[in-house]
Amino acid sequence: MEESRPPTTASNNPSGGGCISFVASIEENLRYFKASVVGLTKKLTAKTEKEATDADLQTAKMQFEKLPSYH
Repeated sequence: MEESRPPTTASNNPSGGGCISFVASIEENLRYFKASVVGLTKKLTAKTEKEATDADLQTAKMQFEKLPSYH
């Protein structure tokens, strides 16, 4: 006799939820790093104080944009 098993999903598979969480964490860290590099580059190449301030604001905005939901 064959034993029937329910399909494996992220909700009943302990490693599935961890994998999604890990991917989301990596994406968040990469976005933060990219925002920091872009902001620093713009700040270093700014010709005026206003451009430097705008670069800081853009960096902060990029770092804290909401991640897409994986539900």
